[in-house]
Amino acid sequence: MQAMKLSSVSLSDEFINKIKNEVTPHWGELGWVTYKRTYARWIPEKQRTENWDETVKRVVEGNINLDPRLHEDNVDPEVIDQLTEEAQKLYKLIYGLGATPSGRNLWISGSSYQDRNGDALNNCWFIAVRPQPYGDSHIVPEYLNGRQKAVSMPYSFMFDQLMKGGGVGFSVTRDNVEQIPQVDFKINLTILIDKTSKSYDESLKMGATDREDWLKNHSIKDVRYYRLPDTREGWVISNAHLIDQHFNETNPTQQLDLVLDMSDIRPKGAKIKGFGGTASGPMPLIEMLFDINNLLNDHVGQKLSSVDCTDIGNLIGKTVVAGNVRRSAELALGSADDEAFITMKQDKEKLYHHRWASNNSVAVDSSFTDYGPVADSIRHNGEPGIVNLELSRNYGRKIDGRQENIDGSVEGTNPCGEISLANGEPCNLFEVFPTVAEQEGWDLHEAFSLGTRYSKRVTFSNYDWEVSRNAIEKNRRIGISMSGIQDWILSRFGNRVVIGYEDATDPETGAAIKKPIYDKRAVKEFDGLYKAVVKADKDYSETLGCNPSIKHTTVKPSGTVAKLAGVSEGMHFHYAGYLIQRIRFQDTDPLLPALKAVGYNVEPDVYTKNTMVVEFPVRAAHADSKDFASAGNVSIAEQFATQAFLQTYWSDNAVSCTVTFQPNEGDQIAPLMTQYRHTTKSTSLLPYTGAGFKQAPKEPIDQKEYEKRVLQISGDVAKVFAQQNGNHDKKDVELVDQTDCAGGACPIR
Repeated sequence: MQAMKLSSVSLSDEFINKIKNEVTPHWGELGWVTYKRTYARWIPEKQRTENWDETVKRVVEGNINLDPRLHEDNVDPEVIDQLTEEAQKLYKLIYGLGATPSGRNLWISGSSYQDRNGDALNNCWFIAVRPQPYGDSHIVPEYLNGRQKAVSMPYSFMFDQLMKGGGVGFSVTRDNVEQIPQVDFKINLTILIDKTSKSYDESLKMGATDREDWLKNHSIKDVRYYRLPDTREGWVISNAHLIDQHFNETNPTQQLDLVLDMSDIRPKGAKIKGFGGTASGPMPLIEMLFDINNLLNDHVGQKLSSVDCTDIGNLIGKTVVAGNVRRSAELALGSADDEAFITMKQDKEKLYHHRWASNNSVAVDSSFTDYGPVADSIRHNGEPGIVNLELSRNYGRKIDGRQENIDGSVEGTNPCGEISLANGEPCNLFEVFPTVAEQEGWDLHEAFSLGTRYSKRVTFSNYDWEVSRNAIEKNRRIGISMSGIQDWILSRFGNRVVIGYEDATDPETGAAIKKPIYDKRAVKEFDGLYKAVVKADKDYSETLGCNPSIKHTTVKPSGTVAKLAGVSEGMHFHYAGYLIQRIRFQDTDPLLPALKAVGYNVEPDVYTKNTMVVEFPVRAAHADSKDFASAGNVSIAEQFATQAFLQTYWSDNAVSCTVTFQPNEGDQIAPLMTQYRHTTKSTSLLPYTGAGFKQAPKEPIDQKEYEKRVLQISGDVAKVFAQQNGNHDKKDVELVDQTDCAGGACPIR
């Protein structure tokens, strides 16, 4: 693909000022604070971070100029006029918070980082753990040709995407892991550090060796030697060297000594340009490399198991977390009959060391009915989740019936489970907040169509990995979502979508089941919106001369983005009618004085140094309605049925849902999983904790306590912040505890 030229479409100051005068952003109770600390980029020439109108301008212009027609030699002026009009509509929609692209787009779109790295516009990725060629990618270790299969490749892909801030799902099912050859060689690993490095002393403590002393007695000609450049790619390639040297196919000379030189890696605390944050120094990488080398050395003459392969992925994820303020989001997908994989987190020592780094799920098909052991594990550990690959490959929406191999290359999912993905493929998300959009006068068909075209343009980004480019060009997969679903259904129809149940019998198992009855008005509404998305994609695909999207719709879990507009997260029920939402801030965050000044309770975090906790009182939409339900009191059966409704009439990808259950509902897990085995593509469950621990992120309260706390808040935090700072705030503040998804599975921003 050609590099993007200078923007041909831009939004005028006159237009933006007009929209600012006409439209008031629908900030939720946490909205502006969440935006300012998470998505407002630093503007060097103005010595401050963006305001919302500037963020939306950057985001929309960054997206609209991905239209491939603007990269042709002779651009039709009519195309520029049409796209300018579309950009104006998008701006109005997003500025008012009737819809937003993913948090990743809010942070990256239109920035210089987008031009350098198109991958950064996508939240999450999937890779199969089996030997693969690197192909024509931005990373190809120098000892390989691009077409040679290497055990390291999926781990290099994973490491690279995690360090870019993306989440990664990876498959360690038997059919993948069995393709990895036995470990052939025990490798002697030496890690060098120069005395001039500011990380010298700490690196020695991690097991590194003084570079000068080593060179006195050794020659780099006698070993495989790699001096890491101070880049993300250098970290990835060092790990590739280590993994591949253990296998005969990628170490044909049988060299048994590997020397990795860390002397050029920037020290802890140094700023990282582009995505932001600060460096960790080489210490986490040193620890990871020794750990992975020990794991592989312990398996010489043996094949790696799914647990071993997951451990390597988890060690990488642990390193990315330590290497920056970003959270590392991983989902490991194993086989449903792999007992060792299902129970691997019961090893508490390894769990605390690295196995916490992934959520684990198992791959099933619709013939699988032995959910007892899975349900028992969920009751005790909240894992594994379930991913039905057969449904993903052969179905879009359930109402459209089986379509053999409609998505036949699907092998797994992203960490939150809302998008089924082929090897190397990313999720590509945009979400509409229907209640807000309607309040602001939008026809929902138009709002969803604008989101469809936005996501379609993202597929024309510059992607680093050949495996991704191939999947994206073929599938053009998009994921148009909606959040505040519970709010909207209750507002529009006056009741929840499940209006009752009827007695029925499972035709295959003979078990008695309760079949949900859905509001027919909701069925019609969701079906119509789905068809509007498909039509918008078909029309735009014909215009661009590309493949129509293989799938179009989803329900993502949302999280930080839903807080902007103050709506319920994805399909989830509000946590409680009234609650305290706690958000954690670095103690130097310039927002803290303004939050204190207007009356929010601010206190030190009891778990983490240099971190402050701010308490926000929140009232859910319709909290006092007789039909309102929260995660604390809605039944597990209704949550399963609601997810099935959305999978049937709205989502042709999948529906991300973390079902919450009470202790007395645990015995319903296996029967409900069995009942919906022909409908639900992915699901996960967690026990409802309420206010289960000190400074919990969400704590239910009653209406009286909510009103008491609201009365303590006086003034507009945005205005106070501007007054305190002269609208000149600090640069490069590190973020903590912000995710793009409700359950914290996906990465920040």
